[in-house]
Formats: sequence, structure tokens, C-alpha cells
Amino acid sequence: MDILTLAAENQQTAWQILKETGIVPTWEKAGATVNLVGSLKSGLLMKNRDIDMHIYTDKLSVSESFSIIQELAERLSLKEIHYKNLINTEEECIEWHVLYEHNNRDTWKFDMIHIRKGSRYDGTVERVTDAITERLTPEIRKTILQLKQEIPEGIVIPGIEIYHAVFEGDVSSYEELEQWRKNHPLINSLDWLPQDRQNPVPRTKQVSSAASLSSLLNIF
Repeated sequence: MDILTLAAENQQTAWQILKETGIVPTWEKAGATVNLVGSLKSGLLMKNRDIDMHIYTDKLSVSESFSIIQELAERLSLKEIHYKNLINTEEECIEWHVLYEHNNRDTWKFDMIHIRKGSRYDGTVERVTDAITERLTPEIRKTILQLKQEIPEGIVIPGIEIYHAVFEGDVSSYEELEQWRKNHPLINSLDWLPQDRQNPVPRTKQVSSAASLSSLLNIF
């Protein structure tokens, strides 16, 4: 199957699942603001069946966050639920990683990051996602999708590192990608945005602990 056709089918399925599950309106009913981020939002979803969202509320309550997940678990075919409390870190969030079985066949993962509004990284991943989306050309998009497809099973490469290699290094094959990652490691993905080569924008540095930014660094 053509790479663009396969990607389109996967993304169509993802949007259908979002609508069928009602996950977004469930959070919104509780007063949250829900932003889609990552590969589905940018149109770069390929073979990894992940749907990423950042969920914002004025305050973080473990009990309230759990109550929403309980509601979802009671009416959806959820197979696994993983919880991580990062309220007292610089991320100020609660992570939910949920495996959902679609039509008794394919398993999809929802990465729901529940974040306090106004916290240090409020909107950061959204800005990166938007910058990537705005600078995509048909050629760059096809190259990124092809690279994602070429990555061998069992090898995990964050999407943001693929985008960095394509935008900055004109990488077009898996072998080139691995070489680029060795020679040009992306130390902090939150400090990188794809540049408009006609009008480059000076980058601002963010000092952060990469070890503690697990949820934000792996969205893409």
C-alpha cells in the first residue's frame, strides 16, 4: 500500500476513535480544556497507534482526575491504565497512558497528560506541534512518514528526533537518520523548533531537567 494512503487510513481511524470514545467531551464536561498534540494533530501519524492530548485545569486534583478515568473505564474497552503522579515536579502534571481495544481488533494508546493551567510548560508542546505543522511541505511530510515506516520493529525513536533530522539535516533514509542522531543528538526537544529558512527566528534556551520531562519529550 502507498505510504500516503496507509497514513491517511490510520489517521482517519484515529479521528473516528476520538469521536466514538467521547474522551474529549468527557474531560470538557469536567471543566477541562483539551488540546490534541503530536503526530495526529500534525498529520504525521504513521504505524504507531498513539493519540496524544494535553488536558488543562486550573488545579490538579488526583481524585478528580481519577474520577474521569473511572468514567471512561466503565464505558469503554480499556485494557490497561497506567498512572504517574508528577504534580510536585516542574512538569506539574498527571500522566495517564491508556490502552484501548478498537472493534475487538487493534489496540490504540491514549496519552492523556493532565496539566495545571499556567504551569511552566503550559502550551509548550502545542507551540512545537504548530511550528512543525506550519513548515511541512508535501515532500517533507512524505519523507517523515517513510522514515517512520522504515524504523524496524522494536526500535523506538521519538518522532521529534525524526523531524529534527529531516528539517535540519535533509535526512531521507533510516541509515541516514541513525547517523544524524549520533552526530547531532537532540539534547532537549523543547528547545528546538523547525526554522523557516527564509526568515530564521533566534532560538531561546530553556534550562530543564531532561530526566523529569518524560511526558513532554515523548509526545511526538
